[in-house]
Amino acid sequence: MSEHTMRVDLLTREYPPNIYGGAGVHVDELSRVLRSLIDVRVHAFDGPREPGTVPEGVTGYSDLPELADANAAIRTLGVDLAMTIGTEGTDLVHSHTWYANMAGHFSKLIHGVPHVISAHSLEPLRPWKAEQLGGGYRVSSWAEKTAYEAADGIVAVSNGMRDDILRSYPAIDPARVEVIHNGIDLAGWVAPEKDDPERLATLAKWGIDESRPMVVFVGRITRQKGLPYYLRAAEQLPKDVQLVLCAGAPDTPQIMKEVSDLVKGLASERDGVIWIEEMLPRKELVAIESAATTFVTPSVYEPLGIVNLEAMAVGIPVVGTATGGIPDVIVHGETGYLVPIEQLQDGTGTPVDREKFESDLAGALNAMVSDPDRAREMGVASRRRVEEHFSWDAIGERTVEFYAKVLGR
Repeated sequence: MSEHTMRVDLLTREYPPNIYGGAGVHVDELSRVLRSLIDVRVHAFDGPREPGTVPEGVTGYSDLPELADANAAIRTLGVDLAMTIGTEGTDLVHSHTWYANMAGHFSKLIHGVPHVISAHSLEPLRPWKAEQLGGGYRVSSWAEKTAYEAADGIVAVSNGMRDDILRSYPAIDPARVEVIHNGIDLAGWVAPEKDDPERLATLAKWGIDESRPMVVFVGRITRQKGLPYYLRAAEQLPKDVQLVLCAGAPDTPQIMKEVSDLVKGLASERDGVIWIEEMLPRKELVAIESAATTFVTPSVYEPLGIVNLEAMAVGIPVVGTATGGIPDVIVHGETGYLVPIEQLQDGTGTPVDREKFESDLAGALNAMVSDPDRAREMGVASRRRVEEHFSWDAIGERTVEFYAKVLGR
């Protein structure tokens, strides 16, 4: 590798301007820090990008017109085939999510290069997708399993995720799975000054009263995010606590109805229940979080939880479920509280004792809102922890070291 700059091709479903979740943010930030270290090319879905809107070396692929009427999973494989042609000449391919895993696997086979996968979530741990996608879920599950079992290196974003990978795919050699945490753009998540006019305008726009204690939830309305557990736990919080939900993009009409009914029930018994369904620009989200006493992550499945890092960077503590990668982020009693959970091992992550989980969650939130000084101290410690352990520069360097290790095999 000393003769030329290492070339790595990142393969991804999401890339600006089309970002829907944590994996897209991850690839955007990772590619940014890697560009100063190696030669990086990005291959993404959603068609070619407007010239000048993305860095050089980014190629966008459209669905194959011949597959326009096919199942979404088959359309995905069509894009993967096109991407495989584009990766010719690379030293290593690095794929993100099952959508792009087969592009990585095909590139490995066709071009004879190593394939590294970043695990952002795992299909076997999302069995509810079967009811949504049927045959498409069987295809995505096959694609993921095939790519993972043949991969030369796998990046797990947390220790919990590493355990999940080895449990879901026991054929994988544990030596190939490395923990490299997700990072965060520290500059983009900084609490503005209290009297910043834009901040005050955002709080006024959403009817947020800063003089009251406040719990913020940010996440999509999916089974894994555990929103219904939190909404039931919230019934046990003092009436002066504001509950701000930045929650949209429901997975199914059923979970949307469940969440709507619970929110209505809460709002009938207390004021200060604020539900924001639209995707907010980062500045507005930061303004809202900066007014919070605590952030809450009631997830039953969370590989790492970038939203936790974002909240901590803004300087607020997090109450989160002790599952997946959340314990890698929250230091219990120092940057927030971990809520214990015993879960079914059927892939759904459902709490064995729902009422106990909800009551423990309510207890941790009550501890936060009843001691605002302690919560503020934890918020300061949260920002410090993110700066020390989750900066993208450190993660970029660790990732390049991992590439070199895989190429050295």
